[in-house]
Amino acid sequence: MLKIGATGRLTLWAFLNVWIVVGLALYGLGAAFWIYGMSKLDLIAVYPFTVLSFVLVYCAGIFLLGETPTKTALAGVVLVLLGLYLVARGSA
Repeated sequence: MLKIGATGRLTLWAFLNVWIVVGLALYGLGAAFWIYGMSKLDLIAVYPFTVLSFVLVYCAGIFLLGETPTKTALAGVVLVLLGLYLVARGSA
C-alpha cells in the first residue's frame, strides 16, 4: 500500500493519502504483533519469521501490482521458505 500511495507523487502533501495512511497503520499493527511475539517466545524462534515480510512483499508485487517475477527470483523465494521451515522445525 505504501508503494501504491507513493507512486507518482511529487509533493510532500501528495504523500498524505489513504494508501499511505492505511499502509502505515498496517505497518504499526505488524510491529505490535512482532513485539507481542517476542514477549511470549524466544528470540531464536521468532526472529526467523522476519523473512516472511520478504516473501509477502514479493507476492504482493506480483499479485497486486502486476510485476513480473523471474524464475531465479521465484527459486529464491522457495529457498527462503525452505530455510524458514528448517529453522522453525529446529526450534520446536
